[in-house]
Amino acid sequence: MATDSSLSGAAVISAIKAAGIEYIVSVPDIVTSDGLLWPIARDPELQHIRVCKEDEGVSICVALGYCGRRSLLLIQNTGFLDSINAIRAIAVEYENPLCMMVGLQGKEADVLPTQSNKVSVRIVEPMLDVMGIEHHLLQTTSSAEAIVPAVDAAYQEDHPVCFVLGQSPGE
Repeated sequence: MATDSSLSGAAVISAIKAAGIEYIVSVPDIVTSDGLLWPIARDPELQHIRVCKEDEGVSICVALGYCGRRSLLLIQNTGFLDSINAIRAIAVEYENPLCMMVGLQGKEADVLPTQSNKVSVRIVEPMLDVMGIEHHLLQTTSSAEAIVPAVDAAYQEDHPVCFVLGQSPGE
């Protein structure tokens, strides 16, 4: 059972559904597997689309938005960094809604992402800031409350949003 000092995967999934997200586009991810990815793959209310590369997922999520469908790109920080150009062009420059959830592979449990010793963890939020992408750090179960209003705003105002997982979600 999750406490508010932990991040509940069930609470995150519940908020994703409450935000009207129907499709989860993902690359295999060790950071979110137990608490999010496997439960999502088994959930009959969510359509799970597996992709080979994160930038492919960016295009799929934006295309689903053109069809009036809400989606979430579930990736690791390394895939986020690998997809910067696609995110910049498709979501930022062309002003398309793109909802991303980024797991921080290698993040130390007791530090904030921006204070991590791992460069690939430490630079995620500053990169989002530089690109002007709204982002929310999901560190505790109560922080999942940010998902619904942020997703709604992304689709109403045509801009990307990112949820950074400050810790691996438990069940």
